[in-house]
Amino acid sequence: MTSGACRPRPGGVPACTSLGAWPAGSTCCPARPSDAAARPKEHVTMTTHEIDTDVIVVGAGLAGLRCATELQAHGLDVLVLEASDRVGGRIRTDQVDGFLCDRGFQVLNPSYPRIRADTDLDALGLQPFGRGAGVMHDRGRSLVADPIRHPGRLLDTITSGYLDPGELLGLARWVIPALGRVERLAAAPDAGWGMTLDQAGVTGRLRREVLDRFLAGVILEGDGTSSTTYVQLLIRAFVLGTPGLPRRGMAALPGQLADRLGDRVSFRERVNRVRKQGDHAVVETQARTLRARRSVVAVSPQEVGTLTPLPRVATKGLVTWWFAADARPTDLDMLILDARRDAGGLVNTAVVSNAAPSYAPRGRHLVQATAVMAMGVPTESELRRRLSEIYACDADAWQLVVRHDVPDALPVQPPPLTLRQPVDVDEVTMVCGDHRDTGSIQGALASGLRTARRVLAHLGGDL
Repeated sequence: MTSGACRPRPGGVPACTSLGAWPAGSTCCPARPSDAAARPKEHVTMTTHEIDTDVIVVGAGLAGLRCATELQAHGLDVLVLEASDRVGGRIRTDQVDGFLCDRGFQVLNPSYPRIRADTDLDALGLQPFGRGAGVMHDRGRSLVADPIRHPGRLLDTITSGYLDPGELLGLARWVIPALGRVERLAAAPDAGWGMTLDQAGVTGRLRREVLDRFLAGVILEGDGTSSTTYVQLLIRAFVLGTPGLPRRGMAALPGQLADRLGDRVSFRERVNRVRKQGDHAVVETQARTLRARRSVVAVSPQEVGTLTPLPRVATKGLVTWWFAADARPTDLDMLILDARRDAGGLVNTAVVSNAAPSYAPRGRHLVQATAVMAMGVPTESELRRRLSEIYACDADAWQLVVRHDVPDALPVQPPPLTLRQPVDVDEVTMVCGDHRDTGSIQGALASGLRTARRVLAHLGGDL
């Protein structure tokens, strides 16, 4: 692409020996139509001949795109500069030989308020996972499932050994505050989630083998140090919604936002510097210098400190392997947690194509396995051995489609959690990203919207 140009966003394995090792399951989750509506645009007159555009947004991740679409909907001329060749930031999907492999295993939760407000869920074609999990432990296999969604799995759940009344009561005491008003939850005393679960009496097998392993795959740490408020907000979303995967991969989510911006996203434009000059912002790329009335820095947490005076944001990472199998390892459409004592960083696996058939070509099956970097990453040979035990089949014969190492998958969120951190860098530059709210898709979208409103407040006298 020519530097500085703008363009629209592009658009012989043996059969398993025990297909019934994990029981089959099914689920459905109706998508909710979007209530987002485009606002009529009004032309904004430039007041300074040196200004190239009203607002420059640096970074085309979820937060930057949501900020840009809100500003554009209010009639501002917005230019998004993206260093790579596509939108999405940490939310990307590789297409390899007909398989859809997201950059690190991730899911979309339709219960997030901003997902319901800002996206068209029907158009995304969300394919839900089953509500529950298989568990591989030192004694064998167990299954726990939502009895309302999966009544046929009630006996499996009852006989799983995880329904200790005292531990369930403690878990209920810990979860119930998360289901009330978010403002009240945010105002409560905060501490590491591991300690607060201990205090609630959640210390048995349900904690060690299910909750700890599940949460490790969600928040990418297993030492219980993240904010309880943060973890409870995520648990709230899982209780209220059934996560799934868009028909065309997770990249369809940022793609939907980018489509609203038309040709106002410029790719392969790495920004070297953002600075204040008088009453406007100057953005310097490798190829050109641009001036705008305001600028928004929406880069990854690890890069925030390079373009702003803000400190570098600490992050947590994961590794996801994607495997292709000719024979279906299991019919289960849920996560399988590896809760064995020697599991280390391997926290979960799933036959993704069971829940999301669009992720694999017809007649083939896609398996993901995810490890948390801070907990230890197995070698591929060790991983295949463990997967062979989990699925009771020959995982050595599976084809490795792609491996994703994502060191900056989530910002670290220690207690006490600040739900809404300041976004002003100076009088003309603001910042957005999930590191300013909560480390989640909800946090990224909420931050983008909040920063857009801050920009509009700055420019209110001129609109």
